[in-house]
Amino acid sequence: MIEGLNPGFILIFGALLVPITSGVVRSFVILALPVLAFTQLYYLGLGTWGQYEFLGLSIEMTRIDPLSRIFGTIFCIASFIGMIYSLHVKDTIQHFVALIYMGSALGAVFAGDLVTLFIFWELTAISSVFLIWASRTERAYKAGMRYLIIQVTSGVILLGGLILYYQDTGSIAFEYLGLSSIATGLILVAFGIKACFPFLHNWMQDAYPEATVTGTVILSAFTTKLAIYALARAYPGTDILIPIGGVMTVFPIFYAVLENDLRRVLAYSLNNQLGFMVVGVGIGTELSINGTAAHAFAHIMYKSLLFMSMGAVLFRTGTIKASELGGLYKSMPVTMVFCIIGAMSIAAFPLTGGFVSKAMIQSAAGDAGMLIIWLVMLFASAGVMDHSGIKVPYFTFFAHDSGIRVKEAPMNMLLAMGIAAFFCIAIGVFPDALYILLPYEPTYQPYTTSHVVTSLQLLMFAVLAFALLMRYKIYPPELRSTNLDFDWFYRKPLKALALAIGRLIAIIWTWVTDTGTDYARKVITATADTHGYGKFMAKTSSSSAAVTLIVALLGFIVVFLYR
Repeated sequence: MIEGLNPGFILIFGALLVPITSGVVRSFVILALPVLAFTQLYYLGLGTWGQYEFLGLSIEMTRIDPLSRIFGTIFCIASFIGMIYSLHVKDTIQHFVALIYMGSALGAVFAGDLVTLFIFWELTAISSVFLIWASRTERAYKAGMRYLIIQVTSGVILLGGLILYYQDTGSIAFEYLGLSSIATGLILVAFGIKACFPFLHNWMQDAYPEATVTGTVILSAFTTKLAIYALARAYPGTDILIPIGGVMTVFPIFYAVLENDLRRVLAYSLNNQLGFMVVGVGIGTELSINGTAAHAFAHIMYKSLLFMSMGAVLFRTGTIKASELGGLYKSMPVTMVFCIIGAMSIAAFPLTGGFVSKAMIQSAAGDAGMLIIWLVMLFASAGVMDHSGIKVPYFTFFAHDSGIRVKEAPMNMLLAMGIAAFFCIAIGVFPDALYILLPYEPTYQPYTTSHVVTSLQLLMFAVLAFALLMRYKIYPPELRSTNLDFDWFYRKPLKALALAIGRLIAIIWTWVTDTGTDYARKVITATADTHGYGKFMAKTSSSSAAVTLIVALLGFIVVFLYR
């Protein structure tokens, strides 16, 4: 391996091999690159490399510590699983940009300074949008454009905060920042956009369901978790993150309950799970930061598994609407089993990954005496059990028989789902294997009587809620109208307001220019007459307001000089 090389570069530069290979050779390359990146990560160990001065800035290309190591580890594993899942894809562009995207996210995790972080941050945005456009539909193109604008905006805000922070402190180190100035506030907003803070979240539900089958799986693992890592690095213990995270855990539940598109349901539940991690960062204790890192690890596994199972269904049936599916357990039984494992894990069922990670954050809130936020997370846990733990597998594989009969998912998809399912179970059965990777010394014991009983009670509550929703015909989802989210305010009232303001400005500008040019013409003509230029000025054309304004300015200068 190469001393000091940021593991992300292995994926980024390795992507250059994709266009010049094909078949078995390409499959070997795209699978070998994540393995090499993982090997490089653990070959380097803990430390810093690539430190140098550039334009007076202290650059630190590679920094590996316990926090970045656990995120880097799961990013490497997710890259490997994602590439297995995409082996059947013949689209060179998808493999090429996926490797650059995953490498950029991995590189950002190991960035030791804000400039390096910014470069990788923007590269993730530019590369990932092609996974949306690769669907080659009009909806995907529009969603991709909106996604790109928002993601690049996040980078621009990050750059602005970086510049102000450097002016204030003379440092660009990517370390604890805290919310102490306009600069750090801007950086927090930049991170918040990628982390899907409330009112900044719609890009995910808009774009992820429009990506390709494999693109959605890959997108779900990296962008938002990179933002969680950045928050954990720079803003642990920032109080404002606790209510922000609390809101994030709750509001997606209601949208997910009503949503018919099952990949969009999973996008909303992803937003819900991010809320738990944001709360963990906001609490800022060793237990809560450990919980955030552990939950990010477990979440990538079970959320990828759920997106993969839904992607396999979409790949075989051509639809992902709950109202059009059902009865697929007959023709896709293996996919069904993997989906149920993912659903159990996101529902925090005992002996699954979600059970041993989410509870760490809830326990940290309880230890800190935060009763309200603890109750909010308890309610949110029940909600996610309902819409992702029950609704997704039920309407896909059971419910009414849609009559759809298809082949089982391709072998590479089943293999990828099998690996993710293994991690979901292994983490739950052997939590210490995950805990040893955490940033701080692990002291948490997940399998207590109270925790197990509480989890089972929540599951029973979710089953009851699901039954009531069925009873009162909130389900099935085809009976619902269009699911409007906060982006409606961007598309309708704010758009109308912007157009109205634009028209008002145009009216005012027209009045100012017309009035101003008339007055200027009179002054110039009167002044010029005193010097014998009246006849000449009288012939001046007034057909162009811009020309008249220029003449007016020159006339005032002439008057000033003569006086």
